[in-house]
Amino acid sequence: MNTVLADPPAVATPEQPSTAQAPGAPPPSSAPQSAPAMPAQPTCANCGAPMDSAQDWCLQCGAGAPGSLGAGGPSWRSAATVLAATAVLVLGAAAAAYAALTKGATHKARPATVTVAQTPTPVTPSATTPLTSTPATPGAATPQTPGATPTPKASGAPALNPLFTGSSKPPKIPIKATTPKSSGTTTTPSTTTTPSAGTKSSGGSGAEQLPPPIVLDTDAAATYNPYGYPASEFGDPSLAIDGDASTAWTAQVNPAVAPKLAEGLVIDLKSAQRLSAITLITATPGMSVQVYGSNGHTLPSSITDPEWVELSPYRVTHKHNVHIKLRDSTKAFRFVTLWISKAPATSVGTAQAPGHVSVNELELFPAT
Repeated sequence: MNTVLADPPAVATPEQPSTAQAPGAPPPSSAPQSAPAMPAQPTCANCGAPMDSAQDWCLQCGAGAPGSLGAGGPSWRSAATVLAATAVLVLGAAAAAYAALTKGATHKARPATVTVAQTPTPVTPSATTPLTSTPATPGAATPQTPGATPTPKASGAPALNPLFTGSSKPPKIPIKATTPKSSGTTTTPSTTTTPSAGTKSSGGSGAEQLPPPIVLDTDAAATYNPYGYPASEFGDPSLAIDGDASTAWTAQVNPAVAPKLAEGLVIDLKSAQRLSAITLITATPGMSVQVYGSNGHTLPSSITDPEWVELSPYRVTHKHNVHIKLRDSTKAFRFVTLWISKAPATSVGTAQAPGHVSVNELELFPAT
Protein backbone atom coordinates (compact mmCIF):
# COMPACT_ATOMS: atom_id res chain seq x y z
CA MET A 1 0.00 0.00 0.00
CA ASN A 2 1.31 3.38 -0.92
CA THR A 3 2.14 5.91 1.69
CA VAL A 4 2.20 9.63 1.50
CA LEU A 5 5.89 9.73 2.26
CA ALA A 6 6.67 7.49 -0.61
CA ASP A 7 8.70 8.95 -3.42
CA PRO A 8 6.66 10.10 -6.38
CA PRO A 9 7.07 8.06 -9.47
CA ALA A 10 9.82 9.27 -11.72
CA VAL A 11 8.70 11.18 -14.73
CA ALA A 12 10.85 11.12 -17.83
CA THR A 13 11.97 14.53 -19.11
CA PRO A 14 12.95 15.39 -22.63
CA GLU A 15 16.49 16.40 -21.53
CA GLN A 16 17.16 13.07 -19.82
CA PRO A 17 16.39 9.84 -21.51
CA SER A 18 14.40 7.33 -19.67
CA THR A 19 16.34 4.78 -17.78
CA ALA A 20 13.57 2.25 -18.01
CA GLN A 21 14.57 -0.78 -19.91
CA ALA A 22 12.44 -3.06 -21.76
CA PRO A 23 12.18 -6.49 -20.41
CA GLY A 24 14.91 -8.67 -21.79
CA ALA A 25 17.03 -5.70 -23.18
CA PRO A 26 20.71 -5.62 -22.43
CA PRO A 27 21.79 -3.21 -19.76
CA PRO A 28 22.90 0.20 -21.06
CA SER A 29 26.59 0.79 -21.41
CA SER A 30 28.21 3.16 -19.00
CA ALA A 31 30.75 4.41 -21.67
CA PRO A 32 30.09 7.89 -23.15
CA GLN A 33 28.73 8.17 -26.66
CA SER A 34 31.66 8.43 -29.26
CA ALA A 35 32.11 11.48 -31.59
CA PRO A 36 31.47 11.21 -35.35
CA ALA A 37 34.35 9.49 -37.21
CA MET A 38 36.94 11.95 -38.82
CA PRO A 39 38.37 11.24 -42.27
CA ALA A 40 41.80 9.60 -42.19
CA GLN A 41 44.92 11.84 -42.86
CA PRO A 42 46.35 11.12 -46.30
CA THR A 43 49.86 9.73 -46.57
CA CYS A 44 52.43 9.63 -49.37
CA ALA A 45 51.93 6.57 -51.54
CA ASN A 46 55.67 6.44 -52.21
CA CYS A 47 57.32 6.86 -48.78
CA GLY A 48 54.34 6.85 -46.37
CA ALA A 49 55.04 10.31 -44.94
CA PRO A 50 51.97 12.22 -43.67
CA MET A 51 50.61 14.85 -46.06
CA ASP A 52 48.11 17.65 -45.72
CA SER A 53 44.91 17.49 -47.71
CA ALA A 54 45.85 20.68 -49.60
CA GLN A 55 49.38 19.39 -50.32
CA ASP A 56 50.07 18.37 -53.95
CA TRP A 57 53.62 17.10 -53.40
CA CYS A 58 55.33 15.08 -50.72
CA LEU A 59 57.82 17.12 -48.75
CA GLN A 60 59.99 14.07 -48.13
CA CYS A 61 60.40 12.41 -51.52
CA GLY A 62 58.68 14.86 -53.91
CA ALA A 63 56.07 12.34 -55.16
CA GLY A 64 52.70 13.73 -56.22
CA ALA A 65 49.65 13.40 -54.03
CA PRO A 66 46.71 11.35 -55.30
CA GLY A 67 44.75 13.44 -57.78
CA SER A 68 47.60 15.98 -58.43
CA LEU A 69 49.43 16.62 -61.72
CA GLY A 70 52.45 14.63 -60.58
CA ALA A 71 50.55 11.57 -59.41
CA GLY A 72 50.54 9.91 -62.79
CA GLY A 73 54.35 9.45 -63.17
CA PRO A 74 57.83 10.35 -61.84
CA SER A 75 58.50 13.95 -60.88
CA TRP A 76 61.25 14.55 -63.53
CA ARG A 77 58.77 14.24 -66.38
CA SER A 78 56.87 17.35 -65.33
CA ALA A 79 60.10 19.31 -64.98
CA ALA A 80 61.25 18.16 -68.40
CA THR A 81 57.93 19.23 -69.89
CA VAL A 82 58.28 22.71 -68.40
CA LEU A 83 61.89 23.06 -69.61
CA ALA A 84 61.00 21.91 -73.13
CA ALA A 85 58.16 24.43 -73.34
CA THR A 86 60.47 27.21 -72.12
CA ALA A 87 63.15 26.28 -74.69
CA VAL A 88 60.61 26.37 -77.50
CA LEU A 89 59.46 29.85 -76.43
CA VAL A 90 63.04 31.16 -76.22
CA LEU A 91 63.96 29.77 -79.65
CA GLY A 92 60.87 31.29 -81.16
CA ALA A 93 61.63 34.70 -79.68
CA ALA A 94 65.25 34.54 -80.93
CA ALA A 95 64.14 33.61 -84.44
CA ALA A 96 61.67 36.50 -84.51
CA ALA A 97 64.33 38.97 -83.34
CA TYR A 98 66.87 37.74 -85.92
CA ALA A 99 64.31 38.04 -88.68
CA ALA A 100 63.51 41.62 -87.63
CA LEU A 101 67.18 42.65 -87.53
CA THR A 102 67.94 41.02 -90.89
CA LYS A 103 65.02 42.73 -92.48
CA GLY A 104 66.08 46.14 -91.14
CA ALA A 105 69.71 45.72 -92.31
CA THR A 106 68.61 44.65 -95.79
CA HIS A 107 66.29 47.61 -96.01
CA LYS A 108 69.05 50.10 -95.08
CA ALA A 109 71.67 48.63 -97.45
CA ARG A 110 69.59 49.13 -100.60
CA PRO A 111 70.39 52.86 -101.21
CA ALA A 112 74.14 52.16 -100.86
CA THR A 113 73.95 49.41 -103.50
CA VAL A 114 72.30 51.78 -105.98
CA THR A 115 74.93 54.51 -105.43
CA VAL A 116 77.88 52.14 -105.91
CA ALA A 117 76.39 50.86 -109.15
CA GLN A 118 76.23 54.42 -110.54
CA THR A 119 79.70 55.60 -109.47
CA PRO A 120 81.90 53.56 -111.90
CA THR A 121 79.82 54.59 -114.96
CA PRO A 122 81.95 57.63 -116.01
CA VAL A 123 85.26 55.93 -115.13
CA THR A 124 85.39 53.66 -118.21
CA PRO A 125 85.40 55.93 -121.31
CA SER A 126 83.35 54.88 -124.32
CA ALA A 127 84.76 54.37 -127.75
CA THR A 128 83.61 57.82 -128.90
CA THR A 129 84.40 59.77 -125.71
CA PRO A 130 87.90 61.36 -125.51
CA LEU A 131 89.94 60.77 -122.36
CA THR A 132 90.80 64.43 -121.93
CA SER A 133 87.78 66.59 -121.34
CA THR A 134 87.50 70.33 -121.01
CA PRO A 135 86.59 71.44 -117.46
CA ALA A 136 82.91 72.17 -117.39
CA THR A 137 81.72 75.63 -116.49
CA PRO A 138 79.57 75.63 -113.34
CA GLY A 139 75.92 75.70 -114.27
CA ALA A 140 76.50 74.77 -117.94
CA ALA A 141 75.23 71.51 -119.42
CA THR A 142 77.82 68.95 -120.46
CA PRO A 143 77.55 68.22 -124.21
CA GLN A 144 76.81 64.64 -125.15
CA THR A 145 78.62 62.78 -127.95
CA PRO A 146 76.31 61.88 -130.86
CA GLY A 147 75.27 58.25 -130.64
CA ALA A 148 76.37 57.86 -127.04
CA THR A 149 73.92 56.89 -124.38
CA PRO A 150 73.33 59.78 -122.00
CA THR A 151 74.39 59.04 -118.46
CA PRO A 152 71.62 59.70 -115.95
CA LYS A 153 72.60 61.97 -113.08
CA ALA A 154 71.47 60.60 -109.76
CA SER A 155 70.40 63.12 -107.18
CA GLY A 156 72.38 63.02 -103.99
CA ALA A 157 75.17 60.90 -105.56
CA PRO A 158 78.73 61.59 -104.33
CA ALA A 159 81.05 63.82 -106.40
CA LEU A 160 83.02 61.99 -109.05
CA ASN A 161 86.79 61.81 -109.11
CA PRO A 162 88.10 65.06 -110.72
CA LEU A 163 90.87 63.06 -112.39
CA PHE A 164 88.32 61.73 -114.89
CA THR A 165 85.57 64.36 -114.98
CA GLY A 166 87.55 67.59 -114.71
CA SER A 167 84.56 69.13 -112.93
CA SER A 168 86.57 70.35 -109.92
CA LYS A 169 90.13 71.39 -109.18
CA PRO A 170 92.33 69.37 -106.81
CA PRO A 171 93.54 71.18 -103.69
CA LYS A 172 96.81 73.06 -103.99
CA ILE A 173 99.70 71.65 -101.96
CA PRO A 174 102.55 74.03 -101.15
CA ILE A 175 105.84 72.66 -102.39
CA LYS A 176 108.06 75.48 -101.25
CA ALA A 177 109.16 75.36 -97.65
CA THR A 178 109.11 78.53 -95.65
CA THR A 179 112.65 79.67 -94.88
CA PRO A 180 113.15 81.81 -91.77
CA LYS A 181 114.23 85.28 -92.71
CA SER A 182 117.68 86.30 -91.62
CA SER A 183 118.36 89.75 -90.25
CA GLY A 184 121.32 90.03 -92.63
CA THR A 185 123.76 91.03 -89.93
CA THR A 186 126.67 88.94 -88.75
CA THR A 187 126.74 88.44 -85.02
CA THR A 188 130.19 88.89 -83.57
CA PRO A 189 130.90 86.41 -80.76
CA SER A 190 131.03 88.19 -77.46
CA THR A 191 132.83 87.21 -74.32
CA THR A 192 132.35 88.05 -70.69
CA THR A 193 134.74 88.20 -67.81
CA THR A 194 132.95 85.24 -66.12
CA PRO A 195 131.58 82.85 -68.81
CA SER A 196 130.26 79.46 -67.81
CA ALA A 197 132.38 76.32 -67.81
CA GLY A 198 132.64 74.16 -70.93
CA THR A 199 132.97 77.05 -73.43
CA LYS A 200 134.26 75.94 -76.81
CA SER A 201 136.61 78.15 -78.79
CA SER A 202 137.91 77.63 -82.32
CA GLY A 203 141.20 78.53 -83.94
CA GLY A 204 144.79 77.63 -83.26
CA SER A 205 144.94 73.89 -82.64
CA GLY A 206 141.18 73.43 -83.22
CA ALA A 207 138.07 73.22 -81.06
CA GLU A 208 138.48 71.85 -77.57
CA GLN A 209 136.67 71.85 -74.26
CA LEU A 210 137.89 74.73 -72.12
CA PRO A 211 137.57 75.59 -68.46
CA PRO A 212 136.09 78.94 -67.46
CA PRO A 213 138.42 81.87 -68.24
CA ILE A 214 140.26 83.69 -65.47
CA VAL A 215 138.26 86.52 -63.90
CA LEU A 216 140.23 89.73 -64.40
CA ASP A 217 140.17 93.05 -62.55
CA THR A 218 138.90 96.03 -64.54
CA ASP A 219 142.40 97.58 -64.42
CA ALA A 220 144.26 94.38 -65.33
CA ALA A 221 144.79 95.41 -68.97
CA ALA A 222 147.33 98.03 -70.11
CA THR A 223 149.05 99.16 -73.30
CA TYR A 224 152.55 97.70 -73.62
CA ASN A 225 154.52 100.49 -75.36
CA PRO A 226 158.23 99.90 -74.71
CA TYR A 227 159.33 102.18 -77.62
CA GLY A 228 157.45 105.24 -76.42
CA TYR A 229 154.91 105.88 -79.17
CA PRO A 230 152.51 108.76 -78.46
CA ALA A 231 149.75 107.70 -76.06
CA SER A 232 147.17 109.33 -78.36
CA GLU A 233 147.78 106.54 -80.87
CA PHE A 234 146.27 103.93 -78.50
CA GLY A 235 142.75 103.26 -77.26
CA ASP A 236 141.43 102.33 -73.79
CA PRO A 237 142.93 98.93 -72.85
CA SER A 238 140.08 98.13 -70.43
CA LEU A 239 137.75 97.77 -73.45
CA ALA A 240 139.60 94.58 -74.35
CA ILE A 241 138.47 92.81 -71.15
CA ASP A 242 135.02 94.32 -70.58
CA GLY A 243 133.13 91.33 -72.02
CA ASP A 244 131.73 93.38 -74.91
CA ALA A 245 133.07 92.40 -78.33
CA SER A 246 131.68 95.57 -79.91
CA THR A 247 134.28 97.66 -78.03
CA ALA A 248 138.05 97.33 -78.51
CA TRP A 249 141.52 98.51 -77.60
CA THR A 250 143.13 99.98 -80.70
CA ALA A 251 146.70 100.81 -81.84
CA GLN A 252 147.38 103.20 -84.72
CA VAL A 253 149.52 102.05 -87.65
CA ASN A 254 152.29 104.47 -88.61
CA PRO A 255 152.27 104.74 -92.43
CA ALA A 256 155.99 105.54 -92.41
CA VAL A 257 156.97 102.13 -91.12
CA ALA A 258 153.76 100.18 -92.02
CA PRO A 259 152.97 97.38 -91.89
CA LYS A 260 155.51 96.97 -89.09
CA LEU A 261 154.33 97.45 -85.50
CA ALA A 262 156.04 97.16 -82.12
CA GLU A 263 153.40 97.35 -79.38
CA GLY A 264 151.01 95.11 -77.55
CA LEU A 265 148.42 94.56 -74.81
CA VAL A 266 149.63 93.31 -71.42
CA ILE A 267 147.52 91.62 -68.69
CA ASP A 268 148.55 91.81 -65.03
CA LEU A 269 147.14 88.76 -63.16
CA LYS A 270 148.28 90.24 -59.82
CA SER A 271 149.71 86.82 -58.88
CA ALA A 272 151.48 84.04 -60.74
CA GLN A 273 149.13 81.53 -62.41
CA ARG A 274 149.57 78.61 -64.78
CA LEU A 275 147.96 79.20 -68.18
CA SER A 276 146.89 76.83 -70.96
CA ALA A 277 145.51 79.09 -73.72
CA ILE A 278 144.20 82.51 -74.68
CA THR A 279 141.33 83.54 -76.96
CA LEU A 280 141.61 86.62 -79.17
CA ILE A 281 138.66 88.36 -80.80
CA THR A 282 139.64 91.06 -83.30
CA ALA A 283 137.96 93.19 -85.95
CA THR A 284 141.26 93.35 -87.92
CA PRO A 285 142.26 89.78 -88.78
CA GLY A 286 145.61 89.28 -90.45
CA MET A 287 147.76 90.64 -87.59
CA SER A 288 151.03 88.91 -86.77
CA VAL A 289 151.08 88.18 -83.04
CA GLN A 290 153.00 86.29 -80.39
CA VAL A 291 152.32 85.62 -76.67
CA TYR A 292 154.91 86.22 -73.93
CA GLY A 293 154.84 85.60 -70.17
CA SER A 294 156.83 86.94 -67.24
CA ASN A 295 156.81 86.20 -63.52
CA GLY A 296 158.80 89.21 -62.30
CA HIS A 297 157.61 91.71 -59.72
CA THR A 298 157.65 94.45 -62.32
CA LEU A 299 156.83 94.60 -66.01
CA PRO A 300 159.92 94.10 -68.22
CA SER A 301 160.89 97.31 -70.00
CA SER A 302 161.48 95.75 -73.42
CA ILE A 303 160.11 92.81 -75.34
CA THR A 304 163.69 91.63 -75.76
CA ASP A 305 164.17 91.43 -71.99
CA PRO A 306 165.15 87.89 -70.93
CA GLU A 307 162.39 88.02 -68.29
CA TRP A 308 159.93 87.41 -71.11
CA VAL A 309 159.26 83.76 -71.97
CA GLU A 310 157.81 82.87 -75.36
CA LEU A 311 154.48 81.09 -74.74
CA SER A 312 153.45 80.75 -78.39
CA PRO A 313 155.16 80.81 -81.77
CA TYR A 314 154.91 83.73 -84.19
CA ARG A 315 151.64 83.45 -86.13
CA VAL A 316 149.21 85.37 -88.33
CA THR A 317 145.60 85.65 -87.15
CA HIS A 318 143.50 84.97 -90.25
CA LYS A 319 140.19 84.82 -88.38
CA HIS A 320 138.18 87.16 -86.18
CA ASN A 321 138.12 84.61 -83.35
CA VAL A 322 141.44 82.88 -82.65
CA HIS A 323 142.28 80.35 -79.97
CA ILE A 324 146.00 80.12 -79.17
CA LYS A 325 147.31 77.22 -77.14
CA LEU A 326 150.24 78.16 -74.89
CA ARG A 327 153.46 76.31 -74.25
CA ASP A 328 154.81 75.08 -70.93
CA SER A 329 151.62 75.17 -68.87
CA THR A 330 153.54 73.85 -65.86
CA LYS A 331 155.06 77.30 -65.16
CA ALA A 332 153.19 80.18 -63.58
CA PHE A 333 153.28 83.77 -64.85
CA ARG A 334 152.00 87.09 -63.55
CA PHE A 335 152.31 89.20 -66.74
CA VAL A 336 151.01 88.00 -70.12
CA THR A 337 151.52 90.14 -73.25
CA LEU A 338 149.89 89.84 -76.67
CA TRP A 339 152.67 91.31 -78.83
CA ILE A 340 151.69 92.67 -82.28
CA SER A 341 154.61 92.91 -84.71
CA LYS A 342 152.83 93.42 -88.04
CA ALA A 343 149.53 94.91 -89.19
CA PRO A 344 147.38 93.46 -92.00
CA ALA A 345 147.52 95.18 -95.37
CA THR A 346 143.93 96.33 -95.01
CA SER A 347 144.82 98.29 -91.86
CA VAL A 348 147.80 100.31 -93.19
CA GLY A 349 145.89 103.43 -94.23
CA THR A 350 147.49 106.64 -95.42
CA ALA A 351 149.25 109.60 -93.87
CA GLN A 352 146.01 111.56 -93.93
CA ALA A 353 143.92 108.62 -92.64
CA PRO A 354 146.13 106.17 -90.76
CA GLY A 355 144.84 102.69 -90.16
CA HIS A 356 144.73 100.76 -86.91
CA VAL A 357 144.57 97.29 -85.40
CA SER A 358 142.17 96.29 -82.65
CA VAL A 359 141.78 93.75 -79.87
CA ASN A 360 138.07 93.47 -79.08
CA GLU A 361 138.36 90.78 -76.40
CA LEU A 362 141.22 88.87 -74.79
CA GLU A 363 140.55 85.89 -72.46
CA LEU A 364 143.08 83.82 -70.50
CA PHE A 365 142.36 80.19 -69.52
CA PRO A 366 144.01 78.43 -66.56
CA ALA A 367 145.83 75.14 -66.85
CA THR A 368 143.94 72.16 -65.44
